[in-house]
Amino acid sequence: MANKFVLLLLSLCFISSGFSTRPSVVKLGAVFSVNSTIGRVAKVAIDAAVDEINSNSTLLNGTKLLLQMHDSQCNGFTGIVQTIQFMTTDAVAVIGPESSDTAHVISHFANEFHVPFLSFSATDPTLTSIQFPFLVRTTHSDLFQMVAIAQLIDYYQWRNIIVVYTDDDYGRNGIASLGDEFEKIRCQISYKAVLSPGATQTDISNMLVKIALMESRIIIVHANIDFGLKVFSVAHYLQMISNGYVWIATDWLSSFLDSSAPVEMEVMSTLQGVLSLRQHSPKSEKKHNLVSKFREIRKRKSNEVFRINSYGLQAYDTVWLIARALDSFFRDNGTVSFSKDSTQQYFSLDAMTKFDDGQTLLNKIKTTEMDGVTGRIQFDSDGNLINPAYDILNVIGTGFRTVGFWSNASGLSTRPPEKIYTNMTSKSSENHKLHTVIFPGESSTPPRGWVFPNHGKELRIGVPNRVSYKAFVSWDPTTNTVRGYCIDVFSAAIALLPYAVPYKFVLFGDGIRNPNYTDLVYRVSTKEFDAAVGDIAIVKSRTEIVDFTQPYIDSGLIIVAHTRRFKSYAWAFLQPFTVEMWCTTGAFLIFVGTVVWLLEHRVNDDFRGPPKQQFSTLIWFSFSTLFFAHRQNTVGTLGRMVLLIWLFVVLIIQSSYTASLTSILTVRQLFSPITGIHGLIASNDPIGIQVGSFTENYLVQELGIKKSRIKVLPDAIEYTRSLELGPNHGGVAAVVDEHPYLELFLSAHCQFSAIGSDFTKSGWGFAFPKDSPLAVDLSIAILTLSENGDLQRIHDKWLTRAGCSNENKEMDSNQLQLNSFLGLFMLSGMACLLALLIHFYIIMRQFIRHCNPTDSIASRNTITGRSFQDFLSFFDEKEENVKNKSNRMMMQNGESNGGVDDNELSMNR
Repeated sequence: MANKFVLLLLSLCFISSGFSTRPSVVKLGAVFSVNSTIGRVAKVAIDAAVDEINSNSTLLNGTKLLLQMHDSQCNGFTGIVQTIQFMTTDAVAVIGPESSDTAHVISHFANEFHVPFLSFSATDPTLTSIQFPFLVRTTHSDLFQMVAIAQLIDYYQWRNIIVVYTDDDYGRNGIASLGDEFEKIRCQISYKAVLSPGATQTDISNMLVKIALMESRIIIVHANIDFGLKVFSVAHYLQMISNGYVWIATDWLSSFLDSSAPVEMEVMSTLQGVLSLRQHSPKSEKKHNLVSKFREIRKRKSNEVFRINSYGLQAYDTVWLIARALDSFFRDNGTVSFSKDSTQQYFSLDAMTKFDDGQTLLNKIKTTEMDGVTGRIQFDSDGNLINPAYDILNVIGTGFRTVGFWSNASGLSTRPPEKIYTNMTSKSSENHKLHTVIFPGESSTPPRGWVFPNHGKELRIGVPNRVSYKAFVSWDPTTNTVRGYCIDVFSAAIALLPYAVPYKFVLFGDGIRNPNYTDLVYRVSTKEFDAAVGDIAIVKSRTEIVDFTQPYIDSGLIIVAHTRRFKSYAWAFLQPFTVEMWCTTGAFLIFVGTVVWLLEHRVNDDFRGPPKQQFSTLIWFSFSTLFFAHRQNTVGTLGRMVLLIWLFVVLIIQSSYTASLTSILTVRQLFSPITGIHGLIASNDPIGIQVGSFTENYLVQELGIKKSRIKVLPDAIEYTRSLELGPNHGGVAAVVDEHPYLELFLSAHCQFSAIGSDFTKSGWGFAFPKDSPLAVDLSIAILTLSENGDLQRIHDKWLTRAGCSNENKEMDSNQLQLNSFLGLFMLSGMACLLALLIHFYIIMRQFIRHCNPTDSIASRNTITGRSFQDFLSFFDEKEENVKNKSNRMMMQNGESNGGVDDNELSMNR
């Protein structure tokens, strides 16, 4: 029985060990173009990786990799057929395909047969892991490369770009991603030069000739290596690799330069100043060892001279990634088994098998993490390699140099990405910078990025055909030309441009009334006009559809109304103060005089005497303080305090009165019932505006003025007539228009004046279509005109008129209001009331003590039974007499002269 149990146990162990035994050989497939720039490098790198893995006994624990390579011969159909053949060889994974076109087709087979495909060179952004889960991309998606290019374009502030690309999945989808990134930085692709993959040199030449006639000089080439080199060769022949141009090639060019050793001078001469990107791989000992080993293998297996590039490094890491994933797969008891697929009954694909544990191996591949020669190998949740980064290369002389880096963490930088990731300094001051770039033409100055197109087409510039204020812009039928202030500014600015701009003016409007300027701007946005020049206000609604230049004149809205001039008269001296101010001042004079008399009457002989004399003293003292001419002295503490505060108030009032009266009598003042924009809004009077102006929309939509109040006036003559009539006789209360117009209007109409200052801030500019580079260059020219004084000279030529003096520009009344002095009056009044309360409290205590000095303290606090007449008699009595009488009474009652009363008396002195 025991022997049977042992045999059963050994059998179970044998069966168990049989299931966990690793296969001796695992088949892998690889398909790419062996003779292409990427393929020949990848072949050597893949062979090197397989040899290293098979010689490493610790990795797969005895299992060997059996790699079978197929050459797609740069043919999509051949690549597809040869890749499908791996479905019949029980391959657990396939390295490839090389091209994005083939990857799109093959990915459907991979999904069906559960065989992971690992592509080290298919960079099409649309090859997502969601749609194609069994396609694992071991290189960075072109999405990140396009982000890097967009930030490079934005770094130099270029806005219009031309792209050259092949009409395939790789080209189309890459440029689509680039367009998405450009939208984020307000940049646009002005022209897409699309050529078939089999385009001839003649096709390329015709395409580049067309590009040379365009205004943009920023050209991005996104193509395969052979096609891209043809483009640069033809561009060099057409002298387009020259000063003013910027050429940017995607990473196909860096792959060619890295793998070619050395590049022929004839080829290098066509690439001088070109910028290119290269997938970044940090310096490491692993990378150095592979580069050295690559040279040895290349010499041993191939007679060609080439070096490893970034795609070769990724092909090497791809093999190692598969090996590590297989090792984890086998440790988790994964088995290599294949079975027939149920869908094969509909096709003649009997030899094709499905990898049973393909999903498990795929999961292992996507979760494997390792440090490869290209850096950290790890996939994010979207199936992309983490930490995408690129080197930015500048082709110079016989080679190239690195002018900066781009990484997903920091953007553009002069620091290697691995240092940024390690030190977490993504906000370093070195970010968003590049080293000096040598552009085509051996210039280190970044090109402007565009030139005026030289195909001879004139710009159609819309000009408003004004019927009023013709000094700004008008049609001269005598000379058959457009003239005016705005035209001279435009002509002077266009003359400063470093290139010729042919143009012709096209009148806009019927010549009977001023045209609608918003309509003119709209026609620029629809490209009916190439630009609009004239007195065009820069307002929000217009900036949303066109681009404006720098404003060349301020043009805020202002109010003009009929005014009457202040004339001097016999009672002009009363003008500085309002009636309320005069009444309040007079009342306070009497009030303060009365308070001082009350406080000083008992202790100061100047404020005593017969009633008639005391009344005259009070009146004299009250009004004499207004001129600091009072003769009476104050001896009491409370009286002095009240008088001191009041004299300070009088000083302020007197100074203000003097300044206001001087202004009224020396400067001619203008008055208008309109006090400003708020008063105009609050009234119901009609408001005049100029025809064709944006003013109506602003008054109605922004300020809420009823449209029925708006009266459109055609010219300055109607301005004058409507203002003269006034709102009660069919005219208007005021005219609201832009400052330059009204400045010219007022120079010839002195009976009107501007009310206040501009209540909006705006300016006039020239309108161009969105993202037009001419708008930027003309803005710089306008600033130059402003700095050198030419802009002011043009203004003086057209807009300076001898007319009314500047005195009619100030409208505000100089009358001083009570509110301006209310705080001073309150201060004086409070001081008076406080002094009176203290004074009457002291007198009341004396009166109680005087009437009954033997009463208790409680009885002194009441005056029950005391007549009011007795109190008045006591109040009128001199302080000294009251004191003496109190002392005698206290002595008669045996009381000493207490300090309390003395203290009370001293408070009033």
